[in-house]
Amino acid sequence: MQELTHFIGGKHVNGTSGRYADVMNPATGEVQAKVPLASDAEMADAVAVAARAQIGWAATNPQKRARVLMKFVELLHRDMDKLAEALSREHGKTIPDAKGDVMRGLEVAEFSFGAPHLLKGEFTEGAGPGIDMYSIRQPLGVVAGITPFNFPAMIPMWKFCPAIAAGNAFILKPSERDPSVPLMLAELMSEAGAPDGILNVVNGDKTAVDAILDHPDIMAIGFVGSTPIAEYIYSRGCANGKRVQCFGGAKNHMIIMPDADMDQAVDALIGAGYGAAGERCMAISVAVPVGEDTADRLIDKLTPRVEALKIGPYTAGNDIDFGPLVTREARDRVLGLVNSGVEQGAKLVVDGRDFKLQGYENGNFMGGCLFDNVTREMDIYKQEIFGPVLSVVRAPTYEEALRYPMEHEYGNGTAIYTRDGDAARDFASRINIGMVGINVPIPVPLAYHTFGGWKKSGFGDLNQHGPDSFRFYTRTKTVTARWPSGIKDGADFNIPTMG
Repeated sequence: MQELTHFIGGKHVNGTSGRYADVMNPATGEVQAKVPLASDAEMADAVAVAARAQIGWAATNPQKRARVLMKFVELLHRDMDKLAEALSREHGKTIPDAKGDVMRGLEVAEFSFGAPHLLKGEFTEGAGPGIDMYSIRQPLGVVAGITPFNFPAMIPMWKFCPAIAAGNAFILKPSERDPSVPLMLAELMSEAGAPDGILNVVNGDKTAVDAILDHPDIMAIGFVGSTPIAEYIYSRGCANGKRVQCFGGAKNHMIIMPDADMDQAVDALIGAGYGAAGERCMAISVAVPVGEDTADRLIDKLTPRVEALKIGPYTAGNDIDFGPLVTREARDRVLGLVNSGVEQGAKLVVDGRDFKLQGYENGNFMGGCLFDNVTREMDIYKQEIFGPVLSVVRAPTYEEALRYPMEHEYGNGTAIYTRDGDAARDFASRINIGMVGINVPIPVPLAYHTFGGWKKSGFGDLNQHGPDSFRFYTRTKTVTARWPSGIKDGADFNIPTMG
């Protein structure tokens, strides 16, 4: 069985804690590797390596740092098939979806080419007699990212690409469920010319997370995962004086207006609700049709599409719609929530609980589920399911439909399908959610805009990628400079002013 490693100081390093986690094949249920779980001492060693490397990297001009990322992107394209296969093998995604995972991270690397521009400060000449003022952006030092299983390529790159381009050294603690791709990304960064110690991958569990939160030399932490863990990391990290951004759970609603193109809306819901087996923080899990006729038409069109979903392992080809859930525990949790929906009175229109795939009986597969007549009191409405389950909540009016996403505790993403520009503008203006789609089901912004949810979906005042990422990974220093001319006047004991 393959034994994975950490990646510290530009090389693979075997674990020394004696603790390991199994890396499963979610399609077969078999253990395919084991990954070491770092101790406090191993994390401390990685931080020390990163701190030494960061000094020279920060002194490297931003154009040269950007060129490393340019080469990194070239290598990502070169190894795209290899990365996608490794990702699919450990996560369960289809190959096209795995390539999309890599590409959305690659796009943030491309955005980070602009570090020379994004790191520019401001200058004021003649702020006072003989006085100039200027601000400069400087890296924080050693920073860290704690990233989830569902995007093992994209989210690490969202974190480390701008951080490294800004002159920091990075400690990545990826999910122990699918750690191979993060290790491969670190190899590619080294091949691209990143100095040893600038990108380190330390595998681990809560012990490693707490070591990151408590280490005095880690200046900032980025996290993506569930809201309870986001709240824990945010509170403990901030209490330790660190800059922290945390992105948590979601319950993303799509409102379908009576005038919407129903075929387009159904296509959008099928892809956004069931793609990647629903294991996306931006998945649409609640459809809110406005009016009974709209709801009936939606259910009529959705039902055969959900029943016809193609489910299988990534090895079955590119026409598979989605694969297994990441673990048996994840599948059992989703099934438990589906059962609760039935018990609490929702109508299970399509029941995928008993789905079996011949030859893969031990895999973590389940079929797509479709609920109708879901109400806000039900667990399947309140909780993030993170599985191939779509709930239809009927609303009599637009104003009532708007209340569902507005009043939910999560505020990651939302969408509206309509032909009415006035309704769309009103929705975008009033909704209290961070990312909004208008006839777009999964409104993940492009890399040069910023990604982040509101309410209990996001903690911290700066978001991921876009200009916010460079603000997060740098701090501003303002310099007031005076070069006296003429005869020295001597000491002045009054507070200086700009008069």
